[in-house]
Amino acid sequence: MATDKEQVVEFLDIVRGSLDKYVAGIDFEALSAAKRLIQQSEAAGGRLHVTGIGKPGHVSGYAASLFSSTGTPTYELHGTECVHGSAGQTKPGDVVIAISNSGETSELKSTVTCLKGVGVHIIALTGNPESWLAKEAEVALIAGVDQEGDSMNKPPRASILAEILELQCLSILLQNDYGLEPTQYVKWHPGGALGASIREGK
Repeated sequence: MATDKEQVVEFLDIVRGSLDKYVAGIDFEALSAAKRLIQQSEAAGGRLHVTGIGKPGHVSGYAASLFSSTGTPTYELHGTECVHGSAGQTKPGDVVIAISNSGETSELKSTVTCLKGVGVHIIALTGNPESWLAKEAEVALIAGVDQEGDSMNKPPRASILAEILELQCLSILLQNDYGLEPTQYVKWHPGGALGASIREGK
């Protein structure tokens, strides 16, 4: 059996290769289209939400926090609770970023169908450009990887990193258009070392 170091190095090499390939294929036009859809909704009084099932559901919480802290108020929408009443947190004209690596997750299909019935705009974040989710969305952000990082190639690892990177790219576009300055950012993030570093000019 390989040593611990060998196993970790193998994993990191696989992930590096997967992410390098993903980065080389980023669709910048799709990112711009997603940005415009969010901004158009916001200008009309709409709001942004992020949802996902399983591990992508945890990514949605991070994304909602990141967007909110950088100028785009965003709400996490529980992927399965949506069809049990939580769709009520959305309204016609809102935008929901729906995350699913396969784009075929049955629970998310139900959620997206429900949201479209409300009149919500859907941005897909998926690893499969031919998936149901990609085809149902107004904008499809593709963050696919060939290998997750281990011999099983099933537990989501590299795909989660690609999804996070795609959302971070979108957050950069929104933040820069918003014109976020440190004086505003520290009002939203006054705590911890990060807030202190801005107040102290470090």
